[in-house]
Amino acid sequence: MAMRSGAAENITAALGPTNTGKTHLAVERMLAYGSGMIGLPLRLLAREIYDRVVSVKGEGLTALITGEEKIVPRTARYFICTVESMPMTRQVDFVAIDEVQLGADRERGHVFTDRMLYARGTQETMLLGSDTMSGMIRSLVPDAEHVERERFSQLTYTGPSKLTRLPRRSAIVAFSSESVYAIAELMRRRRGGAAVVMGGLSPRTRNAQVELYQSGEVDFMVATDAIGMGLNMEIEHVAFAESRKFDGVKHRRLTSAELGQIAGRAGRFRTDGTFGETAECLEFDPDLVSAVENHGFAPVERLQWRNPDLDTSSIERLRYTLNKPAYNPALERVREASDERALNILAEDSDISDRARSPGLVARLWDVCRLPDFRKATIDAHARLVKSIYMHLSDGNGRLPNSWMQAQFDRLDKSAGDVDVLASRLTFVRTWAYAAHRSDWTEKPEYWRERARQVEDRLSDALHERLMQRFVDRRTQALVKGLRDDKHLLAGVSASGEVTVEGHYVGRLKGLTFEPDAQGKDLSARALRSAVLRALRPEMDRRLSELTNTIAVNLSIEEDGHLKTGDDVIGKLITGSDLLQPAIKSLGGELGSAENQAAAKAALRDAVDMKIRETLKPLFDLRGASDRSDIPGAARGVAWRLYEAGGAIVRSEISDDIVALDQEARRSLRQLGVRIGQHMIYMPMLVKPAPSRLFALLRGVFNGEVDLSWLPAPGLTSVANDRAHSRADYAAVGFYPCGSRAVRFDMLERLADEIREARKTLEKGRFPLTANIMALMGCSVEDARGVLSALGYKRYQKGPDPEKAEGEIWGSKPGRRPAGAPPKKQARPAPAAAPMDPDNPFAALAALKPVEEPKKPARKKKRRKPKKTETATTQEPAQQVEDATVQAAPAAEVATETAAETQAQPATDTTAQPNEAVVADTPSAQE
Repeated sequence: MAMRSGAAENITAALGPTNTGKTHLAVERMLAYGSGMIGLPLRLLAREIYDRVVSVKGEGLTALITGEEKIVPRTARYFICTVESMPMTRQVDFVAIDEVQLGADRERGHVFTDRMLYARGTQETMLLGSDTMSGMIRSLVPDAEHVERERFSQLTYTGPSKLTRLPRRSAIVAFSSESVYAIAELMRRRRGGAAVVMGGLSPRTRNAQVELYQSGEVDFMVATDAIGMGLNMEIEHVAFAESRKFDGVKHRRLTSAELGQIAGRAGRFRTDGTFGETAECLEFDPDLVSAVENHGFAPVERLQWRNPDLDTSSIERLRYTLNKPAYNPALERVREASDERALNILAEDSDISDRARSPGLVARLWDVCRLPDFRKATIDAHARLVKSIYMHLSDGNGRLPNSWMQAQFDRLDKSAGDVDVLASRLTFVRTWAYAAHRSDWTEKPEYWRERARQVEDRLSDALHERLMQRFVDRRTQALVKGLRDDKHLLAGVSASGEVTVEGHYVGRLKGLTFEPDAQGKDLSARALRSAVLRALRPEMDRRLSELTNTIAVNLSIEEDGHLKTGDDVIGKLITGSDLLQPAIKSLGGELGSAENQAAAKAALRDAVDMKIRETLKPLFDLRGASDRSDIPGAARGVAWRLYEAGGAIVRSEISDDIVALDQEARRSLRQLGVRIGQHMIYMPMLVKPAPSRLFALLRGVFNGEVDLSWLPAPGLTSVANDRAHSRADYAAVGFYPCGSRAVRFDMLERLADEIREARKTLEKGRFPLTANIMALMGCSVEDARGVLSALGYKRYQKGPDPEKAEGEIWGSKPGRRPAGAPPKKQARPAPAAAPMDPDNPFAALAALKPVEEPKKPARKKKRRKPKKTETATTQEPAQQVEDATVQAAPAAEVATETAAETQAQPATDTTAQPNEAVVADTPSAQE
């Protein structure tokens, strides 16, 4: 290749849109000559072309030269290079520069412009690129022959689409690694996975990812705009997830030409392609769409340029010549590129300026400044790295010390870490690989090149594996592929319920419910459901049939309303129209046949109803009593009211009904399991733990609030009264609220019996607070006082120790009705007198009216003032008489009221005992 040759030149400009075969044409022309060189925009593309040329000419004749990789056999005649790495002093027959429109790029453009202007083959030169360069090439390379290339296929805009709705064989384009990774992760969850292609990947990793896509193992690719530069893959649709990119200076919108370059990857050779938006990308303007479809882009008006003739006699002269203005209006002096910025920073460093005083050291400084910023670090961090390398190269033998290079590679030669960590290490490896491929930078260039290749390969393989783990779900791919090809999927269910399809674990079958693997919960619902449906239908039908036959024996109703057989949940109670017959929601079984599902649901309904009837049999007996003719009407009425109340009711609420019961009616209620207590009318069988908890659950289900955490533990005689729960809530589990405590029904009745016995020891119906009474209530002294007060009792004497019950005397509160006693009866009217015989000698006497004497005014009683030394245990005689009068009156009244009741009351009714008059002194239990 002759640089700035004055000889006659055969230059061809092959221009056109993507998919016109320009690169393929250039490779074919190069191979037709005895030697050749092609400059490409990407290392990845260079590796692809290198592999193609090797397959034709062999490794001995083919060289690969990039910034980080050099494979240059001594017999090499065909050189595949990145544009920056083209050896400008080597003469070859043929030279091609690909993607010359990149001469307008702010960072790399001056390199493309330089090669377009000066890189020439001795026999032929080809300039490849977009037809937007036609005018610029005519201006700068007037001798070039222009060849217009037509696109082989049609490119059509299809509009926006969701990521989950993109067609197969789609490439999704984003412009940052963060966006690429996020989209790839979503595609793994929703579509089974995606290959990842970015410019920063090593060729080994990139080739492995491309093969993943090309082989059909994944149907999607997520990539940066690296795919827009000649990477040839079978892409049918290009979806833009973003339309803005960071160009090294600012974030900006893509130009129509840039969009067209990337969209043009869709459709190869004679296969048409499509493009559109996805994710958060805004919808394209109609004019932009038309430009992309018709390849009507604005021409390139200016190219980036930098003076190639540099003076390295001093740093100042070097900077001066770098800043030389362009000689042609079509060329624009490049703004500070990264190498110039690093030079300007180091020029102000005294360590550098003191050392770079000779032309050779200045040239070496500029050579080091041109080290690409593979790490994409800040300019200050990049300048520090450049300085470190230069200080070694300008000292001693002018080579990077072996120990220093060894330390760099040892630090990076670690395959542990996630995708980001491995990708970061690879960028550092690229830096030291660049240094190793500069023969005059290291003491053992061949050794360090091999070491760089080994480390890069290990990291590349690890990165590919991490990308596979993170962004590809092989299981879902197998399921999707099997469904797409409509092939029979091999499936099985282990004894422990593990479900596998095509050898991949997809979840676990627990009872009638299939639980997908946690890693697959967000996967394609259609693929997973369809595959599992095929696999589990026979097993699910078998389980449904078995459930139908055994559910009556194995069913259990949990306290949260779930229905279980063994450890498997098969349903749930939900609100129905009847408290005792809740509705049922089946859980699982959907993968079985409709017939088996219906049979299992019917069996579940019957089993639940039977369980409720068996557990709450006494309550259902009460409901059935209303239809029994052998039970007296009064008893049927009490039974129905008791059924409506859930099996328990305060006696005072139906006192009239209880008084009206005769002996036969009471016997009938007793046979139904009803106990008529002093405080409560209830059914002891229903307040046992199992029926009481089930009834509480049914009430919660019916009311839409299932929470049994507050229920008293079995064995407790009383619990703290939680005001958040109603009296009906407590009654459902056999407790009655009394002040700060809720007391169990049977304990409440035993408490009444104990008080009745204790009253026999004192006068006026009072009683001591004995240890037996305290034991029945099962609470603290303070809470016990609250219970007695709520039941209508009053403390008449305090004990010596307020913390203890010993010595306290209690009795009924004045004026309170006895607990559980019937309402006061009206006095019976006197029988009417028989009519007097008018012939009776006393008739005239009876007709006489007695003379009414005037009434004397009532004499006002004087109350004696109590003595100041009076205590709770001593009262004045007048007060004692008054108390006795108040206490005796209710007792006498109740004794009269219950005299008739005693004759008909059975032994189980506690109010019918001989000491009824004493019981009547007990105050009402209502709060």
